[in-house]
Amino acid sequence: MAVSRDAAAPTPALWSIPRGLIVLLAVAAAVIAITGVKAFSGIVGPTFLALMLTVAVQPVQSWVRRRGWPNWAGMALALIAAYLIVLGLLAVLVVSIGQLATELPGYSSRFDELLDGARSVLGDLGIGGEQIRDMLSGLDFHQLVTLLQSVLRELAGVLSNLVFVLALLLFMAFDAMSIGRRVEIVEALRPDIAYALGAFAAGTRRYLVVSTVFGLIVGVFDGVGLWLFGVPLPVLWAVLSFITNFIPNIGFVLGLAPPALLALLDGGPRLMLWVIVFYCVVNFVIQSVIQPKFVGDAVGLSVTVTFLALIFWSWVLGALGALLALPLTLLLKAVLLDIDPSTRWLSALISTAPDSEPDPEIPRPKETS
Repeated sequence: MAVSRDAAAPTPALWSIPRGLIVLLAVAAAVIAITGVKAFSGIVGPTFLALMLTVAVQPVQSWVRRRGWPNWAGMALALIAAYLIVLGLLAVLVVSIGQLATELPGYSSRFDELLDGARSVLGDLGIGGEQIRDMLSGLDFHQLVTLLQSVLRELAGVLSNLVFVLALLLFMAFDAMSIGRRVEIVEALRPDIAYALGAFAAGTRRYLVVSTVFGLIVGVFDGVGLWLFGVPLPVLWAVLSFITNFIPNIGFVLGLAPPALLALLDGGPRLMLWVIVFYCVVNFVIQSVIQPKFVGDAVGLSVTVTFLALIFWSWVLGALGALLALPLTLLLKAVLLDIDPSTRWLSALISTAPDSEPDPEIPRPKETS
């Protein structure tokens, strides 16, 4: 029997959302989500810090499981490792900030001498006294000390919500005891979700390993160099270099400013210049030339995306957002792109090597019938 053309034609949908409206709704939802994250940054930031530390020490539990030891032993060792990281960094920062608060007041007279020298130089260049006062009116030693201490306190404040972070680490360590079975269930029921979470975990661990190794290298070099130059508190500035190494793109500048300033107060412009040259040779080569290649290979994000992620997460979460910018971006990429095969193509636009081979550490999504 012949079938009419009208009967054979597909029935059009009763309604459809225009693509432009979908984009507008997505943007509106993103704005609402970002506003909520920013409003609860005091909870979101420490929670993700605990999650990142749990992911970082997860190989300890896997190693214990492979040796046939009980799960509680792996949980205990992983928890101890995470606690040592948090408490160790916090203790070094607190002690160093206390030493800095003791050292800086003694440089008040030296700061006044440097200002007098600057006025003399500017006067020799033909700049009038009123112009000099306008240029140097904003320079006050006490304000400078307050600014420097506030920057270091901000770094220590990353770990200041200590009880909350330690409690989260404890609970996450308990949950991680059964993570293997959980992953197996998710992989069987939702392979794409398992793939996305695996990509996030593998990328985060690689990023942390690379940043930690290079951070230790630049920290040792900086500490030894500043000690040889005679700059006060070389251990503090070495720790600062290690921490700021986790801040992409601008970590080098943030780690250089305080020791260069203290070198100026302690030894004058010549010593400050030597410190700047030393940091540029060592830190710039390692952090800005060598490390980005390894970080790019570890996380698979382009330099542009990395910089924009730093700006965005610093605005949303403050100093903690700057330190966790890349892991947070990896989580966002996993949830929004990797979790859906139809959007996974977007990863090629933001990755460093779109033609690279699949990562063997990430479980591939199973074919579904």
